[in-house]
Amino acid sequence: MSKFNRRAFLRLSSASVIGVTLGGISLRSYGAEQVDPEDPTAKALKYVHKSEVEGKNCANCTHLQAGDDPQWKPCALFPGKLVNKDGWCSAWMAKA
Repeated sequence: MSKFNRRAFLRLSSASVIGVTLGGISLRSYGAEQVDPEDPTAKALKYVHKSEVEGKNCANCTHLQAGDDPQWKPCALFPGKLVNKDGWCSAWMAKA
C-alpha cells in the first residue's frame, strides 16, 4: 500500500488548481494577437487598421468587445484576435 495521505493529496490538488487557473489567465492575455489585414477573413471584410470612412470605426461598432488594452480590443467577427479601435471593416454596424 502506498503512503499517500490526505494532506499530501490536498496539497497537490491545491497546487494543480492554482497552476491551471493562473496558466489560463496568462494564456488568455497573451494569446490574442492583432488582426492581420492580409488574413483571409480580414480581406473578405475589407478590414483596415485606420478607418477612411468618417464617423465609422471599430470604437463605435457594435461588434467591438471590452478589452484591457485602450487601443486594441477583441471583435466578435475575429475570434481570438484584436482589432484597432481606429480600424474599420465592411461589417461595421453602429452601436445602438
